[in-house]
Amino acid sequence: MVTMAQRLEALRTERGLSRPALSAALGFPKTAMEKFETGRQTPTQDQQRKLADYFSVTLPYLRGESDDPVEGDSWLAGGLPEEEPIPPRAPAAPPVQKKPRPAAVQEDGAVFGALLKSPSFQALMRDAALEVLRSPEGQELLSKAVRRELGRR
Repeated sequence: MVTMAQRLEALRTERGLSRPALSAALGFPKTAMEKFETGRQTPTQDQQRKLADYFSVTLPYLRGESDDPVEGDSWLAGGLPEEEPIPPRAPAAPPVQKKPRPAAVQEDGAVFGALLKSPSFQALMRDAALEVLRSPEGQELLSKAVRRELGRR
């Protein structure tokens, strides 16, 4: 994973700027960029926003949490794909409106995007879920759910 210090150095050098010149352009102390790029100091939230705006990138990209500089891909947005879609019951219930996620999740949640999209991680989670469902406790939960569902009909 790329660190914020590495990302800042790469963005600055792509623009052909020196550390003091970038610090001056953003109104930071003269040695601020040196401290940020060497990891001796972390930029404040306000400084991070200024840096992201200056380079026209998202905060998750600046922080090294995403590889996409323009889209803040949230690790919750993708989710795990369903293997087989489940057909709706008749009569179909009205669609449930999703609650908006808190801004912190939308902005900072991208760090796990690659992990959740990884086939090996998905297989690991699928195997763990099946193992739980095969246990006596899992079987009891499944039978309760089936009885409850049959009771509704």
